[in-house]
Amino acid sequence: MRGTNKTGRASADHGVKHAGEWALGFSAWLIASAATLGALFFGEVMELPPCSLCWYQRVFMFPMALILPFALFPFDRNVVRAVLPLAGIGGLVASAHVLLVAGIIPERLAPCQQGVPCSETVIEWFGFITIPLLSFVAFAAIGVLLILAFVRSAK
Repeated sequence: MRGTNKTGRASADHGVKHAGEWALGFSAWLIASAATLGALFFGEVMELPPCSLCWYQRVFMFPMALILPFALFPFDRNVVRAVLPLAGIGGLVASAHVLLVAGIIPERLAPCQQGVPCSETVIEWFGFITIPLLSFVAFAAIGVLLILAFVRSAK
């Protein structure tokens, strides 16, 4: 519904005002949901046991899939701000995992002392796409989308 502001001009509807931010938040939620479902597929359907670093990444990804819808109906920049640290810390864990798999971080520094080694490459598509790389890309994309939504909503 349109109303008039103090200058007599028509003011934009609140929902229309945040349409771009909403789309960015929705895209971030889609990525978080796809990453969550992918992790569950690899673990439960393909029966690939996750390493310690994979568990830590799940700790940061799974809540985003559950919390982000609360930022959408209606758009709430405070929820976006609350979720941003999950994307940032999860991205740092994922980047460390990518560097460990690549051999840049020595395996002796890895937290994977029990179970599946963190440096083990279980899946490799096209010669370079690994599960840790997929996780890193998901966290990075979610982080960028949420930052854009947060900055745009401040205007």
